[in-house]
Amino acid sequence: MDVPLYLRPRVEPPLASLLGAAPFLHSLVDALGSPLNVLLPESVAANAERFRAVYRRHHLAGRVYFAHKANRSSALVRRLAAEAPAAVGVDVASLAELRHALSCGFTGDRVMATGPKDPEFLWLAARVGATVNLDSIRELEQLADLVRKYGLSRVDVLARLSGFESAAGHGGAGTRMLSRRSRFGTPAGEVEELLAAVERHADAVELTGLAYHLDTTGLEEKGRALEQCVLLMDRCRARGLAPRAVDIGGGFGVGYVADAEEWERWTTALSEAVLGGRPPLTWRGHGYGLRNEGGTVRGSVALYPGHRPEAGPGYLDELLSLPAPVLGRGPGALLLEHLHDLHIEPGRSLVDQCGLSLARVLDVRRTGEDSAPYLVRLGMNAGDVSLEEHGVLVDPVLLPRGEPEKGDKDDKIDKDDEGPVGVHLVGNLCLEADLITRRLVFLPRLPRAGDLLAFVNTAGYAMDFHAHHAQRQPLARTVAVEKEGDFWRWCLDEDYWPITHPGGTPA
Repeated sequence: MDVPLYLRPRVEPPLASLLGAAPFLHSLVDALGSPLNVLLPESVAANAERFRAVYRRHHLAGRVYFAHKANRSSALVRRLAAEAPAAVGVDVASLAELRHALSCGFTGDRVMATGPKDPEFLWLAARVGATVNLDSIRELEQLADLVRKYGLSRVDVLARLSGFESAAGHGGAGTRMLSRRSRFGTPAGEVEELLAAVERHADAVELTGLAYHLDTTGLEEKGRALEQCVLLMDRCRARGLAPRAVDIGGGFGVGYVADAEEWERWTTALSEAVLGGRPPLTWRGHGYGLRNEGGTVRGSVALYPGHRPEAGPGYLDELLSLPAPVLGRGPGALLLEHLHDLHIEPGRSLVDQCGLSLARVLDVRRTGEDSAPYLVRLGMNAGDVSLEEHGVLVDPVLLPRGEPEKGDKDDKIDKDDEGPVGVHLVGNLCLEADLITRRLVFLPRLPRAGDLLAFVNTAGYAMDFHAHHAQRQPLARTVAVEKEGDFWRWCLDEDYWPITHPGGTPA
């Protein structure tokens, strides 16, 4: 076989220490079953502090709102609720998420309600004093009607904008639309209509800021949108309104793959495989968006950038340090000079290195194909670890159970493939499409039944976002762990509270 095309995961402490505790992880799966999600609540607090350090570096005020939709965990939300109220809040995108955040210790004034909202969601958000990030003028009118009908206090609102235009030069001559639009929010070109609606409903709502979220990794686009929000804040003040914050959403990213060269080598090899210049790298020639048209690669690869030199807090720092093409100062300087607060809504990046998903190897069998001779069936399905659903490609970590017993039925397979081996990982559903990854995964040796595969860094959108009860297969249980001296302690996710250690002793 050619040089193995590894995509080994980026692993940092304390997650690296947890992976080194293989007997502990095996004992958890023995007790609680496969699949199993394992979370490190202290890591989410450490990530929040890293974001706050960027605020301090740029002398900015504002709040870090955790995008709850990234993970259903109670432990993570409770740990963030224990942080300083002025520093950390929670972004909820449904009625159920709002109820969950409140039950985990967040007070309404630390909650940002985002996304499309039904009347029940709007009513409870207003009732508890949450800030409502308005998706449309119609939503504003619904909220104002509820406030009046039920005698609620005025609600703080942010106006979410999209479809920005940006000036081409310092003189402002010529405009061009930003290349990414969102289906959420009010188009920036309709801002006057939106502000007029805010003024009409001034008895029910108070505009406290403007917001946007661009679904792109492009720093330049995000910088222009932030700059336009600063300009629009001046227009708000000219109308007698008093907004004080700009919310730039999330999208700060995560680096999943440790080695940039491995990522470049794999993506290059994918193009070669699509052209037929090397054996297939994927199940049935799947091209991840690429295709062969007459000997030319067409399409665009639909993958998350696996290796990112700057992500999370580092990406935010880069964004705030950009030069601004129109106003001549970087976004961070603009916010500071105008005395605007900065709000952000990280999800994936706030739970970076906060957890992993474990699956037991159930079966290893030959396929009869030279390019991918083995199928490895796991005690999980594609919904339990939906990395590929979000375009994330990264190798699992093999955690052996121990040396095989003499005469083990897999002993001959192991002798044939003691070195690196490429395998396809398949799930526990009776569906051809239940592939944990369409990619040929390279492991340091062939797994054996009873080994574990640890999918690292799944806490952001991959751990439970697509989990389901198909074919009555069990959903992954989730545990919270923390290290105490040389030992790891654990409790069920729903039993974790930051005021006590796992086991109930005072923290």
